[in-house]
Amino acid sequence: MEAREAARRFVRTWERGWAVHDVETIVSLYAEDCVHRSMPFRPAHHGRAELADYIRWSFENEQVETVRFGEPYVDGDTAVAEFVVTSREDGKPATLAGCVIVRFDPSGSAVETRDYWHVAEGHVELG
Repeated sequence: MEAREAARRFVRTWERGWAVHDVETIVSLYAEDCVHRSMPFRPAHHGRAELADYIRWSFENEQVETVRFGEPYVDGDTAVAEFVVTSREDGKPATLAGCVIVRFDPSGSAVETRDYWHVAEGHVELG
């Protein structure tokens, strides 16, 4: 699969899956032996099972209101996309903004991902 097509599929699937906390659909985007890093100093998640556990944990107290991913920027087998999520966490409004860096294998599966994000209290409008 061409990387641009894989990247668009990745962000659209994450967008839909995150909105309804569909962990299995999200994890299906990844190679079995994927490596995922969320934030620079956290330990990596190796393989789909560890990634699924992390995603379940991150969704645990979140009530999603909106999820938006930007059009991915693609170079070779790697893509970068920004995202913004508004939600309620423990009943309080929050805005999460960040980006994901994804490297794809030839079949279009994500083999390595890195997320960088920040959460602000309230619903913040981004330019």
